[in-house]
Amino acid sequence: MRVVFMGTPLFAMPSLAALVEASYEVCAVYTQPDRPAGRGRGLVQPPVKEAALGYGLLIRQPSSLKPPQEMEALAGLKPDVIVVAAYGQLLPQQVLDIPRFGCLNVHPSLLPRHRGASPVAGAILAGDEVTGVTIMLLDAGLDTGPLLSQRQVPVLPQDTTGSLTDKLAGEGAQLLVMETLPRWPSGELTPQPQDEEQATYTPQIDKESGRVDWHLPAEDLWRRVRAYQPWPGCYTTWKGRTVRLLEAVPLDGEGQPGMVVRTNAADAPVGVNAGHGVLGLVRVQLEGKRAVSAEDFVRGQRDFVGALLPS
Repeated sequence: MRVVFMGTPLFAMPSLAALVEASYEVCAVYTQPDRPAGRGRGLVQPPVKEAALGYGLLIRQPSSLKPPQEMEALAGLKPDVIVVAAYGQLLPQQVLDIPRFGCLNVHPSLLPRHRGASPVAGAILAGDEVTGVTIMLLDAGLDTGPLLSQRQVPVLPQDTTGSLTDKLAGEGAQLLVMETLPRWPSGELTPQPQDEEQATYTPQIDKESGRVDWHLPAEDLWRRVRAYQPWPGCYTTWKGRTVRLLEAVPLDGEGQPGMVVRTNAADAPVGVNAGHGVLGLVRVQLEGKRAVSAEDFVRGQRDFVGALLPS
């Protein structure tokens, strides 16, 4: 079976690796163009491109699939199926019509829950105890196509978007190669329409999403610390400098929101009053400094306790 793979970030790499290791004929890998990054603003290759180079695969990086020449080049590859995993572009209908077995998408949620740009963070923010991966048949909508297969994955209390994404990427790759692609072309799987009444959408996350509002409940703030790790990170300011909240726990207590207080928690000796409860701080990072435990931080910054942090 000839496969065109489309993906860009780390999430997509296990699916590409699984296709190669299962001896599927990956005739091309489509990924986003190299982008400037870092202080020097040098061009950085997407993770999937680096992996594809290692496999010696044909790589294409069009900024858009809509130009006629791009459509012709893709059609000329004669793919039986296109596999998509966090590619970063919506596929035009003309692209969806090219492969005889359609375009399959590896999506990190149990659709129709958590459609959209941030499904992994969305599951943590919602307090879901279970999320998962879905292999769906793409249509012209945003994560609206019929479902082919799903697998559940528990959301652990210590999970961040980073750790949960890694788990979902691995599970999605196995679901794709072991259970879906072997059965879909032979007609063993029947596409199931999504229940639109159960659909939820996750918004795009930006840097401002990580700014802490201390009037929110501590439980919500704890979820945000996990959901926005590794990016954009949750942060507040103190004495004009950014303090990043790398790890936290929700605690009982009450007081003026934003007030830094001592706690009785062994792993979070200092916390910040929230709208309901206290957000216990476990690990923090002051702007320009390395990440340290909250205990070490207050040992070096003694006037932090008693400070009133802005919302």
